[in-house]
Amino acid sequence: MKIWLMRLAFLGAFAFLGLTVLNASWLANVPRGKPLMISHGGTGQYFDRTTLTEGECPAAAIEQQVHPYIENTLPAIMRASDLGVRMVAVDLQASADGELVVFGDSTLDCRTDGSGPVSSLTLDELRRLDAGHGYSDDGGQSFPLRGSAKGEIRSITDIVRAYGLRKPLMFRFASDDAAQADLLLAKLAEAGRDPVETRDAFVGPAAPIARIRERLPEAWAFVPEQAQQCASDYVLGGWYGALPASCKGGTMLVPVDEQWKFWGWPNRLIQRMEEHGGEIIVTGPDAAHDRLTGLTLPEQLGDIPSTFNGFILVDDTWNVAPALYPARDGRSIPLREASAQALQKRREQ
Repeated sequence: MKIWLMRLAFLGAFAFLGLTVLNASWLANVPRGKPLMISHGGTGQYFDRTTLTEGECPAAAIEQQVHPYIENTLPAIMRASDLGVRMVAVDLQASADGELVVFGDSTLDCRTDGSGPVSSLTLDELRRLDAGHGYSDDGGQSFPLRGSAKGEIRSITDIVRAYGLRKPLMFRFASDDAAQADLLLAKLAEAGRDPVETRDAFVGPAAPIARIRERLPEAWAFVPEQAQQCASDYVLGGWYGALPASCKGGTMLVPVDEQWKFWGWPNRLIQRMEEHGGEIIVTGPDAAHDRLTGLTLPEQLGDIPSTFNGFILVDDTWNVAPALYPARDGRSIPLREASAQALQKRREQ
């Protein structure tokens, strides 16, 4: 009996050693490159995406307003770029006259002085609205951004032309309609933009992403649920060194607070994904909410290994980007101090 127990212990120790070596990050080559930040909507007002219920107005739930920028507007996108952000994720909605506009909601009632679906108004009508009308940081007692963003609901054609044809964007589809992908590609071509050459990304429901993959097989396009499935499959089966089929050529989402679950993190996993043409995005810590959320605190960057060279999704660009790109921080001292106070309140909640 003792002999068998010794043999089992030896086999167990040998198996453990094998798994350790197989998934040892420190034995893999150090990845080339640096992490790249994806800014959700540009430098917008911060609100906690994980606590919003369906139908709740995000503009009425913003944190203390410190800066004047409103997500998905050109000033917010340009400011994110100034802060060093590599890629800005913009939300797409269809207008009544067959245009695509950059706006975060399918309806106008929450953020603007309009009402009804975005798709019920023409582009000219949408341009006449105030994109900052509904923002309040005190439960609706005051509206500090009201009147500051008239004309800031713009077409995707206007955005890409003004932003620059060589700066990458992530296009976020709201509708599960393949025709919206065709419309976007037509608008990008109209603007003279090659999304493959620019290294743009596409994310959204299955139908438009399937169409993007069909028309642009070299482009980075993914469905969030599929990226989450890749991550789950790898956590369950990646221990033996193989990449699941759901990850090959795909995207993996790694929550910043669950990095320890991923076999060979970071170097070995990066190597495996790169060998199969995949991308990795580190997301925010609230994976349980099943939403594509980003980092919200500067110190969360410190939880990411220094050798990580993939993408980092950020919800609060105003505060997180300067921590990754300090040389690009052009905020004044009073703005930094006000931001620090707002961050401390957020940590205490």
